[in-house]
Amino acid sequence: MQVVAMGAAGDMGRTAARHLATNGAISEPLLADLDVARAEMLAGSLAGTASGRVRATVCDVLDDRTARRVLDSADLVLNCSGPLFRLGIPTLRAAIDTTTMYLEICDDPDPTIEMLRLDEDARVAGLASVVGMGASPGISNLLALRAARRLDHVRDCFTGWSLDDSRDGPGDGGDGGDGGDGEEQGLVRADGAPSGAVVHFMEQIHGAVSVVEDGVLVRRPPLDAIELEYPGLGRGTGYVVGHPEAVTLLGSLGLSGRSCSLVVVRDGSTAAFLRGLRSDLDDGDLDLDRAARALLRPSAMRSARAAVAGVALRGGGSLPPLFAWASGTADGRPATVGCHVTAMPRGMAGATAIPAALAAAQLLADRPRPGVHAPEAVIDADRLLTELIPFCTTPVDDLESLAPLHVAVEV
Repeated sequence: MQVVAMGAAGDMGRTAARHLATNGAISEPLLADLDVARAEMLAGSLAGTASGRVRATVCDVLDDRTARRVLDSADLVLNCSGPLFRLGIPTLRAAIDTTTMYLEICDDPDPTIEMLRLDEDARVAGLASVVGMGASPGISNLLALRAARRLDHVRDCFTGWSLDDSRDGPGDGGDGGDGGDGEEQGLVRADGAPSGAVVHFMEQIHGAVSVVEDGVLVRRPPLDAIELEYPGLGRGTGYVVGHPEAVTLLGSLGLSGRSCSLVVVRDGSTAAFLRGLRSDLDDGDLDLDRAARALLRPSAMRSARAAVAGVALRGGGSLPPLFAWASGTADGRPATVGCHVTAMPRGMAGATAIPAALAAAQLLADRPRPGVHAPEAVIDADRLLTELIPFCTTPVDDLESLAPLHVAVEV
Protein backbone atom coordinates (compact mmCIF):
# COMPACT_ATOMS: atom_id res chain seq x y z
CA MET A 1 0.00 0.00 0.00
CA GLN A 2 1.11 3.53 -0.73
CA VAL A 3 0.67 6.26 1.89
CA VAL A 4 1.47 9.91 1.27
CA ALA A 5 2.85 11.98 4.14
CA MET A 6 1.83 15.46 3.03
CA GLY A 7 3.98 18.23 4.48
CA ALA A 8 6.72 15.72 5.23
CA ALA A 9 9.45 18.36 5.51
CA GLY A 10 7.74 20.04 8.46
CA ASP A 11 8.15 19.07 12.10
CA MET A 12 4.85 17.17 12.33
CA GLY A 13 5.26 15.63 8.88
CA ARG A 14 8.77 14.33 9.59
CA THR A 15 7.64 12.60 12.75
CA ALA A 16 4.62 11.08 11.03
CA ALA A 17 6.73 9.96 8.06
CA ARG A 18 9.22 8.16 10.31
CA HIS A 19 6.45 6.10 11.87
CA LEU A 20 4.68 5.41 8.60
CA ALA A 21 7.93 4.24 7.03
CA THR A 22 8.40 1.51 9.65
CA ASN A 23 4.86 0.16 9.27
CA GLY A 24 5.17 -3.19 7.56
CA ALA A 25 1.77 -2.82 5.92
CA ILE A 26 2.95 0.26 4.01
CA SER A 27 5.08 -0.76 1.06
CA GLU A 28 5.48 2.70 -0.48
CA PRO A 29 5.78 5.68 1.86
CA LEU A 30 5.74 8.82 -0.31
CA LEU A 31 7.03 12.02 1.30
CA ALA A 32 5.43 15.06 -0.32
CA ASP A 33 6.31 18.67 0.35
CA LEU A 34 6.78 21.99 -1.40
CA ASP A 35 10.40 21.81 -0.19
CA VAL A 36 11.32 18.65 -2.06
CA ALA A 37 15.02 18.92 -1.14
CA ARG A 38 14.23 18.49 2.55
CA ALA A 39 11.76 15.72 1.76
CA GLU A 40 14.46 13.91 -0.22
CA MET A 41 16.90 14.25 2.68
CA LEU A 42 14.32 12.69 5.00
CA ALA A 43 13.65 9.88 2.52
CA GLY A 44 17.36 9.13 2.37
CA SER A 45 17.65 9.04 6.15
CA LEU A 46 14.79 6.54 6.37
CA ALA A 47 16.06 4.19 3.68
CA GLY A 48 17.86 1.90 6.13
CA THR A 49 14.97 1.48 8.57
CA ALA A 50 11.89 1.63 6.34
CA SER A 51 9.85 -1.47 5.60
CA GLY A 52 9.39 -0.38 1.98
CA ARG A 53 10.86 1.92 -0.62
CA VAL A 54 10.69 5.55 0.56
CA ARG A 55 10.37 8.21 -2.11
CA ALA A 56 10.03 11.99 -2.07
CA THR A 57 8.12 14.25 -4.42
CA VAL A 58 7.33 17.93 -4.74
CA CYS A 59 3.73 18.92 -4.05
CA ASP A 60 1.92 22.23 -3.77
CA VAL A 61 -1.48 21.30 -2.36
CA LEU A 62 -2.94 24.56 -3.66
CA ASP A 63 -2.18 23.36 -7.20
CA ASP A 64 -5.08 21.01 -7.91
CA ARG A 65 -3.33 19.20 -10.74
CA THR A 66 -0.17 18.57 -8.73
CA ALA A 67 -2.07 17.40 -5.66
CA ARG A 68 -4.18 14.99 -7.69
CA ARG A 69 -1.10 13.62 -9.42
CA VAL A 70 0.54 12.85 -6.08
CA LEU A 71 -2.59 11.25 -4.61
CA ASP A 72 -3.79 9.40 -7.70
CA SER A 73 -2.13 6.06 -6.88
CA ALA A 74 -2.15 6.40 -3.07
CA ASP A 75 -4.28 4.42 -0.64
CA LEU A 76 -4.19 7.10 2.06
CA VAL A 77 -2.84 10.60 2.64
CA LEU A 78 -1.83 11.78 6.11
CA ASN A 79 -1.97 15.55 5.83
CA CYS A 80 0.51 17.38 8.06
CA SER A 81 0.97 20.37 5.75
CA GLY A 82 0.58 23.74 7.32
CA PRO A 83 -1.18 25.89 7.98
CA LEU A 84 -3.96 23.31 7.87
CA PHE A 85 -6.67 25.92 8.35
CA ARG A 86 -5.74 26.98 4.81
CA LEU A 87 -4.47 23.73 3.27
CA GLY A 88 -6.75 21.10 4.80
CA ILE A 89 -9.82 21.72 2.66
CA PRO A 90 -8.08 21.68 -0.75
CA THR A 91 -6.17 18.53 0.20
CA LEU A 92 -9.37 16.79 1.31
CA ARG A 93 -11.04 17.79 -1.98
CA ALA A 94 -8.11 16.31 -3.90
CA ALA A 95 -8.38 13.12 -1.83
CA ILE A 96 -12.09 12.83 -2.61
CA ASP A 97 -11.44 13.41 -6.32
CA THR A 98 -8.81 10.63 -6.35
CA THR A 99 -10.70 8.31 -3.94
CA THR A 100 -7.81 8.42 -1.45
CA MET A 101 -8.47 7.89 2.25
CA TYR A 102 -7.64 11.02 4.22
CA LEU A 103 -6.50 11.80 7.76
CA GLU A 104 -5.20 15.07 9.16
CA ILE A 105 -4.38 16.99 12.34
CA CYS A 106 -6.16 20.34 11.93
CA ASP A 107 -6.96 22.06 15.23
CA ASP A 108 -9.12 24.87 13.84
CA PRO A 109 -12.92 24.65 14.29
CA ASP A 110 -13.97 26.64 11.21
CA PRO A 111 -12.15 24.50 8.60
CA THR A 112 -13.32 21.44 10.54
CA ILE A 113 -16.92 22.53 10.00
CA GLU A 114 -16.21 23.08 6.30
CA MET A 115 -14.56 19.68 5.92
CA LEU A 116 -17.43 17.92 7.67
CA ARG A 117 -19.72 19.47 5.05
CA LEU A 118 -17.88 17.36 2.47
CA ASP A 119 -19.26 14.20 4.09
CA GLU A 120 -21.73 13.51 1.29
CA ASP A 121 -19.03 13.95 -1.36
CA ALA A 122 -16.78 11.50 0.49
CA ARG A 123 -19.59 8.97 0.86
CA VAL A 124 -20.42 9.15 -2.82
CA ALA A 125 -16.72 8.68 -3.65
CA GLY A 126 -16.59 5.74 -1.24
CA LEU A 127 -13.70 6.85 0.97
CA ALA A 128 -13.28 7.37 4.70
CA SER A 129 -11.75 10.60 6.01
CA VAL A 130 -10.86 11.62 9.56
CA VAL A 131 -10.32 15.24 10.56
CA GLY A 132 -8.51 16.45 13.69
CA MET A 133 -6.57 13.34 14.77
CA GLY A 134 -3.55 14.57 16.72
CA ALA A 135 -3.26 15.32 20.44
CA SER A 136 -5.88 18.03 20.86
CA PRO A 137 -7.99 17.44 18.88
CA GLY A 138 -7.53 13.70 18.49
CA ILE A 139 -6.46 12.01 21.72
CA SER A 140 -8.72 14.47 23.56
CA ASN A 141 -11.71 13.27 21.50
CA LEU A 142 -10.91 9.64 22.29
CA LEU A 143 -10.66 10.46 26.01
CA ALA A 144 -14.07 12.14 25.76
CA LEU A 145 -15.46 8.99 24.14
CA ARG A 146 -14.07 6.81 26.94
CA ALA A 147 -15.61 9.13 29.54
CA ALA A 148 -18.97 9.28 27.77
CA ARG A 149 -19.25 5.48 27.68
CA ARG A 150 -19.58 5.50 31.47
CA LEU A 151 -22.72 7.66 31.27
CA ASP A 152 -26.28 6.85 30.21
CA HIS A 153 -26.71 10.40 28.91
CA VAL A 154 -24.04 13.06 28.39
CA ARG A 155 -25.01 16.64 29.18
CA ASP A 156 -21.70 18.52 29.21
CA CYS A 157 -18.26 17.66 27.88
CA PHE A 158 -15.06 19.69 28.21
CA THR A 159 -11.61 18.83 26.91
CA GLY A 160 -8.44 20.54 28.09
CA TRP A 161 -4.71 20.76 27.54
CA SER A 162 -1.92 22.44 29.46
CA LEU A 163 -0.14 25.42 27.95
CA ASP A 164 2.73 24.96 30.39
CA ASP A 165 3.30 21.33 29.32
CA SER A 166 3.06 22.02 25.58
CA ARG A 167 6.84 22.26 25.18
CA ASP A 168 7.33 18.66 26.24
CA GLY A 169 4.15 16.75 25.61
CA PRO A 170 0.37 17.06 25.42
CA GLY A 171 -1.21 20.19 24.08
CA ASP A 172 -1.59 22.05 20.87
CA GLY A 173 0.35 21.37 17.75
CA GLY A 174 -2.42 20.26 15.47
CA ASP A 175 -1.63 22.98 12.98
CA GLY A 176 0.80 20.88 11.05
CA GLY A 177 4.32 21.41 9.87
CA ASP A 178 5.84 24.60 8.64
CA GLY A 179 5.54 23.76 4.96
CA GLY A 180 9.28 24.00 4.51
CA ASP A 181 10.04 27.59 5.48
CA GLY A 182 11.85 27.04 8.76
CA GLU A 183 12.25 24.00 10.97
CA GLU A 184 9.96 24.13 14.00
CA GLN A 185 10.95 22.78 17.38
CA GLY A 186 7.94 23.02 19.70
CA LEU A 187 7.16 26.68 20.31
CA VAL A 188 10.12 28.32 18.55
CA ARG A 189 11.46 27.83 15.04
CA ALA A 190 15.14 27.31 14.32
CA ASP A 191 15.38 30.93 13.19
CA GLY A 192 14.03 32.15 16.55
CA ALA A 193 10.57 33.09 15.27
CA PRO A 194 7.43 31.73 16.95
CA SER A 195 6.33 28.40 15.53
CA GLY A 196 3.18 28.11 13.46
CA ALA A 197 1.43 26.49 16.42
CA VAL A 198 2.07 29.54 18.63
CA VAL A 199 0.93 31.99 15.95
CA HIS A 200 -2.18 29.91 15.40
CA PHE A 201 -2.83 29.81 19.15
CA MET A 202 -3.16 33.59 19.01
CA GLU A 203 -5.94 33.10 16.48
CA GLN A 204 -7.68 30.78 18.93
CA ILE A 205 -7.74 33.28 21.83
CA HIS A 206 -9.28 36.34 20.21
CA GLY A 207 -12.41 37.34 18.36
CA ALA A 208 -15.17 34.76 18.77
CA VAL A 209 -14.85 30.97 18.97
CA SER A 210 -17.23 28.04 18.55
CA VAL A 211 -18.64 26.55 21.77
CA VAL A 212 -21.74 24.56 22.67
CA GLU A 213 -24.45 25.97 24.92
CA ASP A 214 -27.75 24.19 25.63
CA GLY A 215 -26.87 21.65 22.95
CA VAL A 216 -26.42 24.31 20.25
CA LEU A 217 -23.22 25.50 18.55
CA VAL A 218 -22.74 29.24 19.19
CA ARG A 219 -19.98 31.85 18.95
CA ARG A 220 -18.57 33.38 22.14
CA PRO A 221 -15.47 35.39 23.17
CA PRO A 222 -12.59 33.13 24.26
CA LEU A 223 -10.78 32.90 27.60
CA ASP A 224 -13.86 32.80 29.82
CA ALA A 225 -13.04 30.82 32.97
CA ILE A 226 -14.60 27.36 33.46
CA GLU A 227 -14.18 25.73 36.87
CA LEU A 228 -14.37 21.95 37.01
CA GLU A 229 -14.38 19.42 39.83
CA TYR A 230 -12.33 16.57 38.38
CA PRO A 231 -13.36 13.24 39.96
CA GLY A 232 -10.64 11.81 42.15
CA LEU A 233 -8.21 14.68 41.60
CA GLY A 234 -9.85 17.92 42.71
CA ARG A 235 -10.80 21.33 41.43
CA GLY A 236 -9.22 23.45 38.73
CA THR A 237 -9.94 26.20 36.22
CA GLY A 238 -9.47 26.24 32.47
CA TYR A 239 -9.98 29.01 29.92
CA VAL A 240 -12.02 28.71 26.72
CA VAL A 241 -10.09 28.52 23.43
CA GLY A 242 -11.15 27.95 19.85
CA HIS A 243 -10.68 24.23 19.13
CA PRO A 244 -12.72 21.70 17.11
CA GLU A 245 -13.62 19.25 19.88
CA ALA A 246 -16.92 20.96 20.74
CA VAL A 247 -17.87 21.06 17.05
CA THR A 248 -17.70 17.27 16.69
CA LEU A 249 -18.52 16.06 20.21
CA LEU A 250 -21.87 17.86 20.05
CA GLY A 251 -23.17 15.37 17.50
CA SER A 252 -21.01 12.37 18.36
CA LEU A 253 -22.04 12.30 22.02
CA GLY A 254 -25.51 13.85 21.67
CA LEU A 255 -24.71 16.70 24.09
CA SER A 256 -27.59 18.65 25.59
CA GLY A 257 -25.57 21.13 27.64
CA ARG A 258 -22.18 22.79 27.27
CA SER A 259 -18.94 21.91 25.53
CA CYS A 260 -15.70 23.68 24.68
CA SER A 261 -11.97 23.20 24.75
CA LEU A 262 -9.97 24.66 27.63
CA VAL A 263 -6.39 25.79 27.96
CA VAL A 264 -5.01 25.06 31.42
CA VAL A 265 -2.45 27.48 32.85
CA ARG A 266 -0.29 27.33 35.94
CA ASP A 267 -1.62 30.47 37.64
CA GLY A 268 -3.92 33.43 37.27
CA SER A 269 -1.22 35.75 35.97
CA THR A 270 -0.80 33.58 32.86
CA ALA A 271 -4.55 33.73 32.24
CA ALA A 272 -4.45 37.50 32.67
CA PHE A 273 -1.49 37.71 30.28
CA LEU A 274 -3.46 35.83 27.62
CA ARG A 275 -6.45 38.09 28.16
CA GLY A 276 -4.20 41.09 27.66
CA LEU A 277 -3.04 39.68 24.33
CA ARG A 278 -6.67 39.00 23.41
CA SER A 279 -7.63 42.61 24.06
CA ASP A 280 -4.74 43.96 21.99
CA LEU A 281 -5.56 41.56 19.15
CA ASP A 282 -9.24 42.49 19.21
CA ASP A 283 -8.38 46.21 19.25
CA GLY A 284 -5.92 45.83 16.36
CA ASP A 285 -2.93 46.90 18.47
CA LEU A 286 -1.19 43.55 17.78
CA ASP A 287 -1.24 41.19 14.82
CA LEU A 288 -0.94 37.42 15.30
CA ASP A 289 2.83 37.30 14.81
CA ARG A 290 3.56 40.14 17.22
CA ALA A 291 1.21 38.63 19.78
CA ALA A 292 3.01 35.29 19.48
CA ARG A 293 6.34 37.03 20.03
CA ALA A 294 4.92 38.84 23.05
CA LEU A 295 3.83 35.50 24.53
CA LEU A 296 7.26 33.93 24.13
CA ARG A 297 9.23 37.05 25.12
CA PRO A 298 7.00 39.00 27.51
CA SER A 299 7.91 42.58 28.31
CA ALA A 300 8.31 43.67 31.92
CA MET A 301 5.34 46.04 31.61
CA ARG A 302 3.00 43.41 30.16
CA SER A 303 4.09 40.88 32.80
CA ALA A 304 3.54 43.38 35.60
CA ARG A 305 0.03 44.19 34.41
CA ALA A 306 -0.76 40.47 34.20
CA ALA A 307 0.55 39.86 37.72
CA VAL A 308 -1.85 42.48 39.10
CA ALA A 309 -4.87 41.34 37.07
CA GLY A 310 -4.08 37.69 37.74
CA VAL A 311 -4.74 37.99 41.46
CA ALA A 312 -8.45 37.68 40.71
CA LEU A 313 -8.02 34.65 38.43
CA ARG A 314 -7.27 30.99 39.13
CA GLY A 315 -4.87 28.49 37.65
CA GLY A 316 -5.34 24.90 36.55
CA GLY A 317 -5.22 23.48 40.06
CA SER A 318 -5.73 19.71 39.92
CA LEU A 319 -6.64 19.49 36.22
CA PRO A 320 -4.42 17.05 34.27
CA PRO A 321 -2.30 18.17 31.28
CA LEU A 322 -4.55 16.49 28.67
CA PHE A 323 -8.05 15.41 29.68
CA ALA A 324 -11.74 15.08 28.96
CA TRP A 325 -14.48 15.74 31.52
CA ALA A 326 -18.11 14.76 31.04
CA SER A 327 -21.25 15.13 33.12
CA GLY A 328 -24.65 13.51 32.81
CA THR A 329 -26.35 10.53 34.39
CA ALA A 330 -25.23 7.03 35.29
CA ASP A 331 -27.88 4.53 36.33
CA GLY A 332 -30.29 7.43 36.57
CA ARG A 333 -28.16 9.46 38.97
CA PRO A 334 -26.14 12.64 38.29
CA ALA A 335 -22.53 11.75 37.58
CA THR A 336 -19.26 13.19 36.31
CA VAL A 337 -16.45 11.28 34.61
CA GLY A 338 -12.86 12.32 33.95
CA CYS A 339 -10.42 10.60 31.61
CA HIS A 340 -6.85 11.81 31.13
CA VAL A 341 -3.53 10.54 29.86
CA THR A 342 -0.69 9.98 32.30
CA ALA A 343 1.98 9.93 29.57
CA MET A 344 2.45 10.95 25.96
CA PRO A 345 5.18 10.83 23.29
CA ARG A 346 7.86 13.47 23.66
CA GLY A 347 7.33 16.98 22.35
CA MET A 348 4.61 18.66 20.41
CA ALA A 349 5.44 16.78 17.20
CA GLY A 350 5.48 13.39 18.92
CA ALA A 351 2.24 14.03 20.82
CA THR A 352 0.50 15.05 17.61
CA ALA A 353 2.04 13.07 14.74
CA ILE A 354 2.44 9.65 16.40
CA PRO A 355 -1.28 9.34 17.25
CA ALA A 356 -2.03 10.46 13.69
CA ALA A 357 0.24 7.77 12.24
CA LEU A 358 -1.37 5.11 14.46
CA ALA A 359 -4.83 6.26 13.38
CA ALA A 360 -3.76 6.14 9.73
CA ALA A 361 -2.75 2.51 10.22
CA GLN A 362 -6.19 1.81 11.69
CA LEU A 363 -7.90 3.33 8.65
CA LEU A 364 -5.83 1.17 6.32
CA ALA A 365 -6.58 -1.99 8.31
CA ASP A 366 -10.27 -1.41 9.13
CA ARG A 367 -11.56 0.52 6.09
CA PRO A 368 -14.39 2.21 8.02
CA ARG A 369 -17.59 3.45 6.43
CA PRO A 370 -17.18 6.23 3.85
CA GLY A 371 -17.65 9.86 4.87
CA VAL A 372 -15.87 12.68 6.70
CA HIS A 373 -15.62 11.73 10.36
CA ALA A 374 -14.40 13.04 13.68
CA PRO A 375 -11.89 10.75 15.44
CA GLU A 376 -14.41 9.56 18.03
CA ALA A 377 -16.77 8.38 15.27
CA VAL A 378 -14.53 5.77 13.62
CA ILE A 379 -11.24 5.38 15.52
CA ASP A 380 -11.07 2.56 18.08
CA ALA A 381 -10.10 4.62 21.13
CA ASP A 382 -8.94 1.79 23.40
CA ARG A 383 -6.92 0.18 20.63
CA LEU A 384 -5.15 3.38 19.60
CA LEU A 385 -4.34 4.38 23.16
CA THR A 386 -2.95 0.91 23.84
CA GLU A 387 -0.81 1.11 20.69
CA LEU A 388 0.46 4.52 21.88
CA ILE A 389 1.97 3.09 25.07
CA PRO A 390 5.39 2.07 23.63
CA PHE A 391 5.95 5.62 22.37
CA CYS A 392 5.27 7.37 25.69
CA THR A 393 8.13 8.97 27.61
CA THR A 394 6.87 7.69 30.97
CA PRO A 395 6.51 3.89 31.30
CA VAL A 396 2.92 2.69 31.68
CA ASP A 397 1.70 -0.88 31.95
CA ASP A 398 -1.64 -0.93 30.18
CA LEU A 399 -4.60 1.08 28.90
CA GLU A 400 -6.05 1.71 32.34
CA SER A 401 -2.79 3.16 33.62
CA LEU A 402 -2.33 5.31 30.50
CA ALA A 403 -5.90 6.66 30.34
CA PRO A 404 -7.53 6.11 33.74
CA LEU A 405 -11.22 6.81 34.23
CA HIS A 406 -12.45 8.59 37.36
CA VAL A 407 -16.18 8.50 38.08
CA ALA A 408 -18.19 10.39 40.70
CA VAL A 409 -21.87 9.49 41.12
CA GLU A 410 -24.21 11.40 43.40
CA VAL A 411 -25.89 9.22 46.02
